[in-house]
Amino acid sequence: MIEIVGLRFRELVIPALSLCPGTTAVIGPNGCGKTTFLRLLAGLTLPEAGEIRIDGMSPRMTEIGWVDEFPDRNMLFSRVSDEIASPLRFRNENCRKTDQRVDELAGEAGICDLLDRISSGLSGGEKAVVSLMTALAAQPRVLVLDEFDSHLDQEMTNKTEKILNKAGCTYIIRCTQQMDLASRADYIVALESGTVMQFGDPDQVFGNLKGTSFYPPAWRLRDAAGV
Repeated sequence: MIEIVGLRFRELVIPALSLCPGTTAVIGPNGCGKTTFLRLLAGLTLPEAGEIRIDGMSPRMTEIGWVDEFPDRNMLFSRVSDEIASPLRFRNENCRKTDQRVDELAGEAGICDLLDRISSGLSGGEKAVVSLMTALAAQPRVLVLDEFDSHLDQEMTNKTEKILNKAGCTYIIRCTQQMDLASRADYIVALESGTVMQFGDPDQVFGNLKGTSFYPPAWRLRDAAGV
């Protein structure tokens, strides 16, 4: 369980929130505190007050994979294969196992042809996929995704969703502007003006958001068809 108590950082104020294992989608208008919330969960930012505990441990004591909304901010190494391998090399993992893991991830994502490429020369979508594979390399307990899917076409979105479904992360917390993707999550956190306005499963949250811009397009079509 991820327990959040008395959390405050700038505009974000969350008195209490508990996130169960599974996938949680974070939604809300621009400027509502989504990225701040994700950075706090990932341990990249420390709260001004309150605390976050992931199964009793602080985020910085937990294996967490992070994918930034802007993939260039994720990348540390010039070559793609070195980038994906970096979390394992930082842990001094066996070189052979590290190479095997890189090949495995590249195969799953269909990016084997990118391994010898220079990271800066990739497209935005390619950088986003490489960043996701890098975040998954060390098989993190928690995976935090800040709108990485905004760089992907539909084909790659479908492929990465399959990868995420079998990634084995105990917690996936993702921010997305695609409400159809959000509706497939186990839980939804809807933020507004730095506070949690809605929390629950997709039926609960989106049921309360019917008629707003956050209601999933696929659900609108379903409702129109009377299904």
